Amino acid sequence: MEKNHPINFHINSVGIKTFLTDKMMIIAYLFLALAAFGVIEMIYERYFLLSATAFDAGLNPGNRDVANAMKEAVFGHGGEVKREAPWSLYIVNYMYMIYVGSGIIFLVAMAELFEVEIIVKPAAGFLTLGLGMLFAGLFTIMMDLNVLNVYWMILSPQFGSGMWLMMPLYMVYIPLVILEIYLILNHQKEWIKKVAFMIIVVGVLVEFVEFYVQAKLFDMNSARHLWTTYPILPLYFMVSSFAASLAIMGLYSYLMCKSALLMHTLERGALYFVLALGAYEAIAYLFIDRKWAEIILFGDFKYYFYLYILLAVIIPFILLFKDYLNKYFKLIASLSIIVGTFLGKAIFVYGGNAYPMSDRFGAGFEKYGEYEEVKEVIFFMPPWSEIAIVIGSLGIILFIFRVADLFFGVSVVEEKN
Repeated sequence: MEKNHPINFHINSVGIKTFLTDKMMIIAYLFLALAAFGVIEMIYERYFLLSATAFDAGLNPGNRDVANAMKEAVFGHGGEVKREAPWSLYIVNYMYMIYVGSGIIFLVAMAELFEVEIIVKPAAGFLTLGLGMLFAGLFTIMMDLNVLNVYWMILSPQFGSGMWLMMPLYMVYIPLVILEIYLILNHQKEWIKKVAFMIIVVGVLVEFVEFYVQAKLFDMNSARHLWTTYPILPLYFMVSSFAASLAIMGLYSYLMCKSALLMHTLERGALYFVLALGAYEAIAYLFIDRKWAEIILFGDFKYYFYLYILLAVIIPFILLFKDYLNKYFKLIASLSIIVGTFLGKAIFVYGGNAYPMSDRFGAGFEKYGEYEEVKEVIFFMPPWSEIAIVIGSLGIILFIFRVADLFFGVSVVEEKN
């Protein structure tokens, strides 16, 4: 492939045929098609169901169709957001993608800061992967918030809202990451010395602010005692995210770099965070609301919880503890952490919705009984549109990474001059 050199910056000339038939791009297209299907289904549920088109409720309150539409909207299967669990798979995927992607960027920034050469060399690929996960998370939350109404976040800013504060945070953070990738690819020694240090420092500060704000969003939800009694939520998000970040970096190293020393370095770090995650969960369940702990440890959530511990902690610990095990065991450990930590986020979100409301009057958890009684423990499958969007978000990661790799060679590990 020929290269152009605008402003001393290498851009590969990629043909349309190569772009369309590249194996990774084809996989990305399939995931993106699944996401598109989910978006279409989501739009239909929100705007074209009977419950969404019954506008004459006030004019004709006795109409049977209107009554059925309203009942379906509140108690039925139509629509996505339920009174039992207003936060579901969208939030799980948003948390996972944003935290883990940010964790990768944070770890690479720290490696740049302390000149950990084994990680600095493939830093452009790691940062691009983390950036792709950020966009996948933002795509998911935009679908959850209703993308057609996002503009109100700009027209009507809420400076006291934690969710609103994330918008200017990302508007600063993402350009910094892109600039850091540019400096790495361009080998601008003078600029790196003058600018990169400040970029890394600001990026580190942004990471801590992000974890704090996200944890605050859960902690402020007083109707969900699991979240408000979970100790030091920012610490939980950091430990869980860094374990998954190192696992994904290890998987990337196995597939792209083929460096035994890099994989060893990452697996050692993953082992430490896996141990920290196991210790945190053991301590956390001594502090959370007793009724929630009983449901998750011994009730309807127990099988999910113990599977999470098995995948995220026990299997990785066994496979990563000894250095002599072959690379395939390390690969299995990375995949186990990735799947396990995602399941852990799902348990955290769904477990927080185990009860529909809080015991604010001290007379038991509130019930709604006009049409039906809400069960004490709530767990339901998310709609297919939500599942398709979440799985399809993987296409965004693959697409961003592969486009950056085809045109800029972010996966190429070059010695710095």
